[in-house]
Amino acid sequence: MSLYEKRQKRIDDTIALTEPDRVPITACGMCYPIYNAGHTVAEIVYDFEKFSKAILDYVKQYEPDAAEARLSIAGQGPILEKIQPKNLVWPGAPGGRISDNSVQQFIEFPILHEDDMDYFMADYTGWLLRKGYPAVAGVLEPLANWDFRKHLPTNMLNGLIHMLSTPETREMMQTLWELSDAIKVVDQKNKALNQNLIDLGFPVTSSAIALTPFDGYSDFFRGTLDTMMDLYEHPEVIDHFIDRHIDVVLDSISNQAKLAPGKWCFVPLHKGMDSFLTDQQYRDYYWKHLKRMIHHIVDVGMVPFIFTEGPYNLRIKYLSEVPKGKVVYSFEEVDPVEVKKQLGDIACIQGIFPVYLLHYGTKQQVIDETKRLIDILAPGGGYIFNTGAGFDQAKPENVEAMFDTVKTYGKR
Repeated sequence: MSLYEKRQKRIDDTIALTEPDRVPITACGMCYPIYNAGHTVAEIVYDFEKFSKAILDYVKQYEPDAAEARLSIAGQGPILEKIQPKNLVWPGAPGGRISDNSVQQFIEFPILHEDDMDYFMADYTGWLLRKGYPAVAGVLEPLANWDFRKHLPTNMLNGLIHMLSTPETREMMQTLWELSDAIKVVDQKNKALNQNLIDLGFPVTSSAIALTPFDGYSDFFRGTLDTMMDLYEHPEVIDHFIDRHIDVVLDSISNQAKLAPGKWCFVPLHKGMDSFLTDQQYRDYYWKHLKRMIHHIVDVGMVPFIFTEGPYNLRIKYLSEVPKGKVVYSFEEVDPVEVKKQLGDIACIQGIFPVYLLHYGTKQQVIDETKRLIDILAPGGGYIFNTGAGFDQAKPENVEAMFDTVKTYGKR
């Protein structure tokens, strides 16, 4: 059996809730491979080859049981400059708004305003074209003038043609064509990197992504604060959007599954943590759709990889309502004893290890915490060792201690 097959079997056995030969570890870091290679994040945003080499060097050095190249904007600096996003800043961007060693930062602001809610509910596509897209990307600002309601096909075709042929629209379309070509080049580089990882014997896990409808509404349309107010002042708008948008999400998952059968579908839970929603709100606005997504991901032949951002102790009771031995829950912050008790015979548990120990702890503290989590979560299988979140400028000796401890202490 090849190294690739051994690692893949170790992970597959763990997801299926059988005890593998050793606890698998998939701690791929966030920016640590970049820093470890001597680069800034800004460098790799504009140089995919440096990013690729840093990832390959990292997996060769630490030999995780699965690999994942996690920085989504690697090599995309020139693309982002053309898109001119208004809700994103990135290291190395013109103007130097954030540090060269930061990850990209999402700027949250409402693009759906209260006086547009009727328009949003009655004509979502029209609102998205004329209001939504121009609000988040400079390249799409000409869409604000696309008012199809003024150009009925029966008697105003010439007006429609003129609207779609203005100098601003022509320039926008030319830029979009250039962007499409550039994005394809980066996609090919990502595919080549993934193939290199596979050739080296490392399974590549996540390749698809999906957001719950509630997170989509909150992240992109209203922002966190206004969304929390909408739960009380405009619940009908949230209901209208999330009940309609779930079909869009499921279709997207199906399409991604055709391109990456058997891979993991990453679902980050941005607003599901204990402190944002009441129990009733979580059940009605969040879990109802997340549960459908998880079942659908399984049905189309992928592995649901659910990342629970923030504390998740109050939500564990819901997470058991999924197909047994088919789901991976990755926790940032949760009681390991309680999560093992409630989910240990239902779903694979991952994460929990506190990243601050890799940054600020001693080597012995890292070893002790690694052993503690293995003792609690590994018996009987169903536990993949990972950090609770990505780690960046960690101490190399601590990262090495974490990997070594899992590979020695985590043996059956």
